[in-house]
Amino acid sequence: MENVVDKPLIAITGASSGIGEAVARAFSAAGHPLLLIARRLDRLQKLSLPNAVLKQADVRDREALVEAVKAAETQHGPVDMMFANAGIARLGDIARQPPEEWDEMIDINTKGVMNSVHAVMNGMIERKHGTLMMMSSIAGRKVYPDHTVYCGTKFFVHAVSESLREYLSPHNVRVIVISPGIIDTEVLDSVRDETTLANYKANKAEIGGGISADIVAELILDAYQKPQRAIVQEIVITPTRQKY
Repeated sequence: MENVVDKPLIAITGASSGIGEAVARAFSAAGHPLLLIARRLDRLQKLSLPNAVLKQADVRDREALVEAVKAAETQHGPVDMMFANAGIARLGDIARQPPEEWDEMIDINTKGVMNSVHAVMNGMIERKHGTLMMMSSIAGRKVYPDHTVYCGTKFFVHAVSESLREYLSPHNVRVIVISPGIIDTEVLDSVRDETTLANYKANKAEIGGGISADIVAELILDAYQKPQRAIVQEIVITPTRQKY
């Protein structure tokens, strides 16, 4: 039998590692049931979080996200926050980078975010309650060498979020953008350009490393826990020594 919980359901894409995993742990500790979505089901299972519905899905698969939300809501009620977190950073020199890497970033970082929004938005409008937590980056506010397409996808998240915030505000639905700088996650595992990777690692070492994903998760939880009539529109967090 499912444990009885009195807090609303939180959905997280890309929940198997990094900031997604940290957010899952933070909201679970706060007593929320979870819908955890990722391509790596084994990593979700290893989290061993209570009242968690685990779904193996790719955010590029719109119908899979819709079905995952329906299954979790059957058990735990409506999704009150969707953390559209899944993303990939195929950083590289734009002239040398295979266009297939552009496609992957565009599909996951933009279409995947919109598919996540699509799965829950109408329900939030009907209930006049809910929060869309949109994963962007400091690279959605400024551009960086070898981040060309990645920056484009994150600028997209900012633009879409601004539009959605205006559209959804009469329905009492919040849209919050999270824009981290250098965080200790597995993001570098996606970088195949050796020069870009070496430069990124050198910059990270020069500033004393990134900051813990747990710190980002705490900020997201705090923003969510504000009264529904109050919104933290954007969270920007970087290491103190990160100059750009």
